[in-house]
Amino acid sequence: MKIRNYNIYFNTHTISGIIISALLYVIFFAGTLSFFKKEFTAWQANESTYQKTVDPASFQVPLDSISMTKDLTGRNIIYYLSQGGVQGYINISASQDTILDKKNRASLKTVGQEKKRRRGGDSDASYFGYNFIQNKSSDYAANYDLGEFFYRLHFLAPLNEVPIRLPFAPFGYFIAGVTSFIFLFALITGLLLHWDKLVSNFFIFRPFNKWKTIWTDMHTALGVIGFPYQLVYAITGIVLILNSALMVPFDKILYKDAEVSLYEDLGELHNFPMKYSYAKLESSFNIGDYIQLTRDKWPGSKLKRIYINNYGDEQMYVTVETEPSFKQSFAGSGVLSVMVKDGTILKEKSPTEDVNYIDRIKSVFYRLHFGDFAGYPLKIVYFILGIMGCFVIISGILIWLVARDKNNVLPRKRKFNFWLANIFLAICLTMLPVSAVTFIWVKFSADVNQSLIYNVYFNLWWIIALYYIIRRNINRTSRETLLLGGICSLLVPIANGVQSNNWMWNTFLHRQLDIFYVDFLWLLIGLISLIAFAKMKNFVKHDKV
Repeated sequence: MKIRNYNIYFNTHTISGIIISALLYVIFFAGTLSFFKKEFTAWQANESTYQKTVDPASFQVPLDSISMTKDLTGRNIIYYLSQGGVQGYINISASQDTILDKKNRASLKTVGQEKKRRRGGDSDASYFGYNFIQNKSSDYAANYDLGEFFYRLHFLAPLNEVPIRLPFAPFGYFIAGVTSFIFLFALITGLLLHWDKLVSNFFIFRPFNKWKTIWTDMHTALGVIGFPYQLVYAITGIVLILNSALMVPFDKILYKDAEVSLYEDLGELHNFPMKYSYAKLESSFNIGDYIQLTRDKWPGSKLKRIYINNYGDEQMYVTVETEPSFKQSFAGSGVLSVMVKDGTILKEKSPTEDVNYIDRIKSVFYRLHFGDFAGYPLKIVYFILGIMGCFVIISGILIWLVARDKNNVLPRKRKFNFWLANIFLAICLTMLPVSAVTFIWVKFSADVNQSLIYNVYFNLWWIIALYYIIRRNINRTSRETLLLGGICSLLVPIANGVQSNNWMWNTFLHRQLDIFYVDFLWLLIGLISLIAFAKMKNFVKHDKV
């Protein structure tokens, strides 16, 4: 390789890597845990949803309940479903009937009612979470759980609270997208950097040599092994996080600002020319009938969304959107739209037979990113590869520090380098014990909501990280966070057993595998962390600067 090319690759890889290292570690660590998002939800609620099917009649319950206190006539209602329809969120718009809408606005009397309104000024639109097994509703903050927390943390959603408004994306999503984009540069330049010795470096690992050699071998070997996975994650992460920004050129140039047409072609909207007619629907309506019809047509498919347009009107129609099980098809989406008054089918698209180009492209991005197309074996493989990515980031920070800790480097630069690495490592390494402690805290808390999880996790995180930053001893930071993380991880399944009697052997025997895997995961993390701590030797420490 030419020296000039080598220097370009080396500097690009080093600079881009160190700039995003802390943010990238947060994305990788939280993203790796969020592979078990629905399992965390089941673990926290002490309710297994493994292989459970919801009775179609349960989807009518929230409508009947709400209609007792609120007139639903003229509204558009959307069910956003997860876990095959076990849980989800329901969005109810304001009424399209102008007379009813005025009455509904006038009925908003108390401040408490106004605070419950979502978006749309003084309308009475609402948005809330719902459990279709327990038939229990709650607002978003009260329905917030550990699965949702780590899932949103992995694309830096908490940073959306920062009062910085961007025209094309929320601030947190933008930072996550830019981080993924820079990560793509770091990956490609890292591969080019080691291209000449790719095969030999793949087989070199010297665990009993000095620390710098261990870090270098770990960074190179694990980086090469995990390169395809990390490349897929960088590309799919950019597309999924910044998809709204990526759509702007197509909207402006090809669709001439016809945004609705664009999203209809992408399969995100299913609109038909039936407008609210102010004529009352005479026939009876039960959403469960349409869900059962969908299940009869496409057995094994999973409910994704349900749209109810023009509720209670003659022009009322229902759209049920499904996706195939990974055992049926890798790609596909099913759509069944039916007029309520006469049962006319407006649109029918099979999730397994009518698979088009858009379905395949979307499935490639979503399924490769979420790893949900081969059950638990693939989740475990993705989890291991994600943890390997965390090791690559940590070893990269350490290599960067040691390479610049030389006598020919100015003291002020050496001091800056140490402080930067010290801060980054304190932020990264404390995530393990903080995550484990948060699981234990949540398990013993009677009322868990978004505020509690945020307060526990972020307050613990900045306090422990600040302690290790001030301490300025990277060697002890790494060893003590391993020890603390290992102990707390082992306490997670114990806490679950003590608090809810969901001991691992009980959940395994009762086939509550989603709860079992969470405890088993933390047990493995704890054991591996303690073994790593025990195996660590006292190498030469960095002197405090």
